[in-house]
Amino acid sequence: MRGLWRLALPLLAQLGTSGCAAGQAARTPSPASFTRADTASLHRTLDSLAAAHHGVVGYAVHNVDTGEHLARRGDETFSTASLIKVSILVTVFDLVEQGQLSLDDPLTLLKIDKVPGSGNLQFMHDGATLTVRDAAWLMSTTSDNTATNLLLDRILIRRVWEKMEKLGLMHTKVHSKVYLRMASVAMDSSVKYGLGVTTPNEMARLFALLAEGKAVSPKADSTMLDILAHNEDFASMQRYVEGLTVPHKTGATDQVRTECALFPLQSRVAACVLTKENADQRWLIDNEAQVTLATMGRAVASAWPRKPEKK
Repeated sequence: MRGLWRLALPLLAQLGTSGCAAGQAARTPSPASFTRADTASLHRTLDSLAAAHHGVVGYAVHNVDTGEHLARRGDETFSTASLIKVSILVTVFDLVEQGQLSLDDPLTLLKIDKVPGSGNLQFMHDGATLTVRDAAWLMSTTSDNTATNLLLDRILIRRVWEKMEKLGLMHTKVHSKVYLRMASVAMDSSVKYGLGVTTPNEMARLFALLAEGKAVSPKADSTMLDILAHNEDFASMQRYVEGLTVPHKTGATDQVRTECALFPLQSRVAACVLTKENADQRWLIDNEAQVTLATMGRAVASAWPRKPEKK
């Protein structure tokens, strides 16, 4: 564990100053003009994959630079699972921007804070100290549930609601701390959706705002995109996409698989796929929903040209 922290520290140290290449590349397009996709063909492909899936699939694809947009069940609400952690990340950086929070603020890990599921903080010793920056990194890259709860304790759930509403994302809500439904601020919605809820269009919009530097600020958004580019889950939309560093976040429960990604092609493409009521509830890499997301991710990444290679 100590070795892992030593490897992570150089990356973490960069986050307080500016985003790295992945975030900057996602935010600053280089071509003067952008090639448009055959969106009718892409729409048919994605709809065919969604219709063949044994469950409910919604998606939204939004090209930040050309304005092209296509969706299926785009305004329908879906459970997010851990995908909602992107809204928590944005709220943390918004509070830092306002001076109400510092990325260097310490957080102390107590036994009562530890929850199961994804992440390694649950296995660390009681009394361990980390920073807000550390917790944000772990929440976003390994989907650490304990780190998520430490952040929610510090910023409060309702502030996430307020920030999303200010961005016009009225259906994007986190309901409680992870594995602690008793902490819910909206019990009926918690029972129906679990940890969080959103729509494909709203989550794609949030990623587009990050790409444009309008979620918090250009500097903060670039840093957040760099964090999301280090997400370690490549089992879904990233599986068949090679040669790209893609800021993304996934989520999973027994009946839910979700992901949103910002593909840095010649133009920037935000793509979100959310599933629910999945028949295949196996926790395997070839879970049907994950394969569906992988195939859809490949279709999106192939619909627009990539940036020309530098010579």
